[in-house]
Amino acid sequence: MNGSTVTQFVLLGFSGSQSAQLLVLLLVSICYTIVLVGNLLILVTVWTDTKLFQCPMYFFLANLSLLDISLGSVASPKLLTNILISRCTISYAGCMVQIFTVHFFEAVEMFLLAVMAYDRYVAICHPLRYTTIMDRQRCISLLLLCWVGGLIHGISQTMITTRLPFCGPNILDNFFCDITQLKKLSCSDIFVSEILYVFSDSLIILPNLLTLLVSYVTILVTLCGRFGKGGRKGLSTCGSHLMVVFLLYGPLLFVYLKPSSASKVDKMASIFYLVVTPVLNPLIYSLRNQEMKGAMAKLKNKCKHFLLNQQ
Repeated sequence: MNGSTVTQFVLLGFSGSQSAQLLVLLLVSICYTIVLVGNLLILVTVWTDTKLFQCPMYFFLANLSLLDISLGSVASPKLLTNILISRCTISYAGCMVQIFTVHFFEAVEMFLLAVMAYDRYVAICHPLRYTTIMDRQRCISLLLLCWVGGLIHGISQTMITTRLPFCGPNILDNFFCDITQLKKLSCSDIFVSEILYVFSDSLIILPNLLTLLVSYVTILVTLCGRFGKGGRKGLSTCGSHLMVVFLLYGPLLFVYLKPSSASKVDKMASIFYLVVTPVLNPLIYSLRNQEMKGAMAKLKNKCKHFLLNQQ
């Protein structure tokens, strides 16, 4: 036992006027709907199109959509409930589960984005060896490494938190169990835990970010000499990936790689990477990608024919 006497935590969520809370409720509802519908559409499109499914880039994209659905589902329902009830509670065990799932899915997504950057590097810089290097067995192995890495990170973050004693108060100024707010409630010295948190986050964020930067810098240097259709297509694809990377890593670097911050700032950053970022995947990859739009059009026609045959 860690000496905790707290059995549940109170989540304050978003304070303010009723009209402001209704606006947040509307925006989060729209975002979560897009996360579910958009990413499910990408999943179904990739899995039903043989050509896309055999392509490593779209194989990883389908898994990224699955992660976005999972990550978006961790906090969005709780946030919507919090707004409707105004003061929401979560049990100690539920809080630890939420900490694990958030950090697990975040870490897997960071690993996966690094793998997708490596995939684009091989495709653009070594096109003749691409199918040999990125065969299906290697793709599955890389994907398994992403999930194992995320599992280790999620367990480590949860274990550090469970060692902290909580004796009261039990009020979290956020809409989910965020470590940056939770550790402030501990009734013991958190200096060692603070170092462990930053060290654990650094082991995940910095190597993956370095892999991304090296891969895309190499790709951009390679594409500088290509001004044809292939070069433009490569730049467009990498631009989409970089947009997702920037919008995911920006808030994470701001929140987790520093000792402390204001609760309102943490709250807004959390909204961004838990609610907004999962929305970007279907918008960026479906609206900017001609192959995805073509495959979705085929899927739409198949659904129309199926419905007509049923009538």
